[in-house]
Amino acid sequence: MNARPAPDGIDLVIFDFDGTLADSTAWAIRAVRPLAERFKFKAVTEDEIAMLRGRTSREIIAYLGLPLWKVPLVAAHGKKMMAAEAHAIPLFSGTGDLLRGLSAAGLRLAIVSSNSEATIRAILGPDLASLVDHYGCGAAIFGKAAKFRAVVKAARIAKDRVLCIGDETRDIEAAREAGLACGAVEWGYATRRALADHGPTMMFSAMDEIISRVAASNPGHGAD
Repeated sequence: MNARPAPDGIDLVIFDFDGTLADSTAWAIRAVRPLAERFKFKAVTEDEIAMLRGRTSREIIAYLGLPLWKVPLVAAHGKKMMAAEAHAIPLFSGTGDLLRGLSAAGLRLAIVSSNSEATIRAILGPDLASLVDHYGCGAAIFGKAAKFRAVVKAARIAKDRVLCIGDETRDIEAAREAGLACGAVEWGYATRRALADHGPTMMFSAMDEIISRVAASNPGHGAD
């Protein structure tokens, strides 16, 4: 069941960051073992990580044997680790063209993430970071809905003209909770099947597809 019908016109696109714009999967795989040792949860193998791509975020946490009360502690330490290694985390190859293309089409951009704004800006670089109108960072793992609402309120855009785009099942759940349309990308962490089972409003197999479909949804927009 979709959060909302696909919007007739989109004015604001809210992106997740890790796994959607930044290719942080390799970093996350390296980070699992030290985090598991520090916080006493299951240190999974690469085969298990591949298997878990087909599970929901809650199922992954349960599989790791990670109590919910520890999740914020793990997330906070993980953010510190990522901040120290931001220089080694690449963007997906099409991210720059995606953000520039949507901005040139007159769309407003936002990022809502559990990551920190400073780390996101460092990975994006100043030119791409300047294209983002609103940042809603430091979200709890299941707290993105509140960040979505805050960004939409700050942007003063009607809910039915907003699209949230992410790569995990929790991104879809958060958009639905906030009453927003949601797009799921197939190049991030969760499998296509896991995402499709959650009923996103739209699914994207490539970044240029976001530009063509989202910008085209509002033909009144365009570069001067």
